[in-house]
Amino acid sequence: MRLPPRLLALTPGTLRAGLEPALLAACSAALEGGLRGVLLREPALDERAFLALARALRRLLDGADGGWLGVHDRGHLALLCGADGLHLGFRSLAPAELPPAYRLLAVGLSAHAGDPASRWAGCDYLFFGPVRPTASKAGVLAPTGFDGLAQAAARAPSPVWALGGMTPEDVPQALASGARGVATLGGILSAADPGAAARRYAEAFPA
Repeated sequence: MRLPPRLLALTPGTLRAGLEPALLAACSAALEGGLRGVLLREPALDERAFLALARALRRLLDGADGGWLGVHDRGHLALLCGADGLHLGFRSLAPAELPPAYRLLAVGLSAHAGDPASRWAGCDYLFFGPVRPTASKAGVLAPTGFDGLAQAAARAPSPVWALGGMTPEDVPQALASGARGVATLGGILSAADPGAAARRYAEAFPA
């Protein structure tokens, strides 16, 4: 079982069939900039297209010092593509409810300030957020700030990655608040220059 690297990029989640080459090109550029972890989360793709994309990402990551690949919610496809992790959202089964076969993977969970402690049981890592305001959570979840992140990290049973509006400049404060790492949705793979964006994030972490 391999935990995610300290810096993790989430795919957009809005990909349509036929646009996979553009995402792969962005991932390839980001890997050159120092990214070593990708979470694939594309619900609009059918299973065949999703699996083909996941396997292509697996090959890219294997060529980048054995990078880490996570799959969002589609556990059976995570096993088929050789992913390192399975990430669960609020619509997913709870980590403790997963069949034993999935324990070969690092099981992650999207966590929020109002979650009961029992919800977090059984996971290997957590994404906690939103720490800062984000367009995707506007009107749905209030940002917690770094104080909220610190409280979550203190009570979490597993390492925490800060999520939600994280910039390279936020990395030191996120780590000081108890986070193991930082996950970003738009900061790298949706950037105009994913390679340069990944480099800025990677350089913000201590050696």
